[in-house]
Amino acid sequence: MAWFKRQSGDLDPSGEKKVRTEGLWVKCDDCRQVIWKKDLEENLNVCPKCGKHFRIDARTRLAQLFDEGEYETFSDNLASTDPLKFTDLKPYSERLKRAQDETGLSDAVINARGKLYGRPVIVSAMEYGFIGGSMGSVVGEVITRAIEQSLESKQPLIIVSASGGARMMEGVLSLMQLAKISAALAKLDEARVPFISVLTDPTTGGVTASFAMLGDLNIAEPGALIGFAGPRVIEQTIRQKLPPGFQRSEFLLEHGMLDAVVHRKELKSYISRALDFMTPAVGHQPSAIG
Repeated sequence: MAWFKRQSGDLDPSGEKKVRTEGLWVKCDDCRQVIWKKDLEENLNVCPKCGKHFRIDARTRLAQLFDEGEYETFSDNLASTDPLKFTDLKPYSERLKRAQDETGLSDAVINARGKLYGRPVIVSAMEYGFIGGSMGSVVGEVITRAIEQSLESKQPLIIVSASGGARMMEGVLSLMQLAKISAALAKLDEARVPFISVLTDPTTGGVTASFAMLGDLNIAEPGALIGFAGPRVIEQTIRQKLPPGFQRSEFLLEHGMLDAVVHRKELKSYISRALDFMTPAVGHQPSAIG
């Protein structure tokens, strides 16, 4: 009767096929809808039921904005040297190395040049997956270089923000980037080169307090968290309960902090129409969506 007795704790699958579904489905945090991941990606990572805009990485953002998803990156070889030798739960240098390995980026922003409906533009897209998209000295330098490129070429600048704010591991060096980028944008404004700021979920802290709110046009995606301090900190400070939707893009639009809230599907065409208004038409295709 040896055949009747279990010889080990392992079960023999007897050649049956196993279907792996892990990672193929995504649950929407807002409506709790379970979505086939491929369908979500085809819908630009927007929930088809409730319209929640899922966070997307910088490369995906660039592919959505540029014609045919084609672009050329620049200033992508800069990396932090951990100037303060900062350590909290783990050394900052280890955090940097892990973020670089996971994202394939040297820091939390990508500069790219390409065409948007035929118009040459420069886009600087932040990567939230790199230490929360925090702005350190490298991010400040890379964005400043994008501004300088825009100033030199007279091509419109688009900065897509996705950040938790200044990078505390670099102390005052990170705070200096607020003034550095703002000063560069002032030169861009004097030269009358358009700058469009796109705020996505989340855009907070020093990024909100500087370049994210300095655009000639400030637009945001639906439901994006935008603010300087967090809601809990504000409630504890003023000792009052905040209204529903506080610091979400729709609330900021209603109170005059934003110029528009634009669905991701319409973002590219909206930016194109805005640039048509801001600059003379120079051999580019008009927006496909009226």
